[in-house]
Amino acid sequence: MRRRGSASIAANPVLIGAATTLIVVVAVFLAYNANSGLPFVPSYELKAEVPNAANLVKGNDVRVGGARVGAVTAIEPVQHRDGAVTALLTMKLETAVKPLPVNSTVLIRPRSALGLKYVEITKGTSSKGLQDGATIPLRQARPQPVELDEVLNTFDDRTRAASRTNLNELGTALAGRGGDLNRAIELANPLLLDLGPVMDNLSARPTQLRRLNDALARTAGLLAPVAETQASLFRNLDTTFTALSSVARPYLQDSIAGAPEALDAATTSLRATRPFLANSEALFRELRPGAAALQGAAPVLARTLAIGTPTLRRSVALNERLQASFAALGRVSGDPLVLVGAKDLAETAQVAAPTVAYLTPAQTVCNYVTLFFRNISNLLSVGGPQGTSQRFIIVGTVPGPNNEGQPSSAPANGPGPNYLHSNPYPNTASPGQPHECEAGNEPFLTGRQVIGNPPGTQSDTTERTGSDR
Repeated sequence: MRRRGSASIAANPVLIGAATTLIVVVAVFLAYNANSGLPFVPSYELKAEVPNAANLVKGNDVRVGGARVGAVTAIEPVQHRDGAVTALLTMKLETAVKPLPVNSTVLIRPRSALGLKYVEITKGTSSKGLQDGATIPLRQARPQPVELDEVLNTFDDRTRAASRTNLNELGTALAGRGGDLNRAIELANPLLLDLGPVMDNLSARPTQLRRLNDALARTAGLLAPVAETQASLFRNLDTTFTALSSVARPYLQDSIAGAPEALDAATTSLRATRPFLANSEALFRELRPGAAALQGAAPVLARTLAIGTPTLRRSVALNERLQASFAALGRVSGDPLVLVGAKDLAETAQVAAPTVAYLTPAQTVCNYVTLFFRNISNLLSVGGPQGTSQRFIIVGTVPGPNNEGQPSSAPANGPGPNYLHSNPYPNTASPGQPHECEAGNEPFLTGRQVIGNPPGTQSDTTERTGSDR
């Protein structure tokens, strides 16, 4: 008699079917998740901001140096504060590339002409790496390459017709001129040798070629509205040259034929100008130190011209309004009494100069004049339809001997809190005084009589008002 537990599993069709179903489910699960990486396998997740993720889908490859290192697992749109919309990619990478340098760049490239894309990561050179879950910022995303369909779409019907016309006209222009082309190629060698220093000068930073390109772009934008006018200009030139073709022979032909003799005569004449050119070369050589000194002042001069140009345009209207003023000044200058008055005014200014120099710091340093008028206006700022009233507050005097509220035989000097503090002529940073604004900044010395300037140097600043703030 055989025991039931010793029966073979292969003899049980239910167990065989269940095992087969389990294997199929596992295989389907692994195949479905193959693009996202196998389960239970460690991965390195990064995010990247790109300008555009068009035609990029989940599961597309992520490559480093042409080798597949992961796949795209998610694509999300991101809207910025300025309204621009970019894409945020989530990539699951192999741990073999971990960590990528923080200055690595991202580029979405086409994989085939059918529109399939992949993400290419170019490793940077930084010693600091991106941590798991970090985001590669948008500034490290390279511009999206031009698609093949975009290139092909540029060749529309008008472009193809224009290309055929260009080829036909170029072929007609170059027909029978092989010798001239050979000669032009021969002369290109010294041209290119001389072109090197010119290109070095153009590419130098002080040349500011980028600003020239920006200016040319703005110029092209300004010329765009008159493009039709320029086109009509070329059409009119075609009409002009067509009219000249009737006199091309013999008149224009004779002019061209006589050009060599004219050039020979010019060459002979230019020999006489060599001393002048030599002297000019010496002059410019002596001017080089001055030109070198101008290099440092060039930015300031450029800003001066940039600011002065619109100002000069506006000065035309001002000059027109000043005509009457200058005419009146001309009449005044012709009056003999004006000279006498000017001399008296000069003497007055000379006499008042020390006083003005003494009083000037009270405003320029301490701002006392502006504060005085500000406080005066505030003093009478309360009122109604009938008028304004003066704002004030009553301060009681401290009782005691020689207090300030009644006649006394001496300045208040105690006892108790009854001490006089008076400074009728505070320092205002005037010539001969310490650099301080004492009025309004005096310290209150408790239990001590202070008449005149308190000891020590006080602050040289006061409250700012109006445009001084």
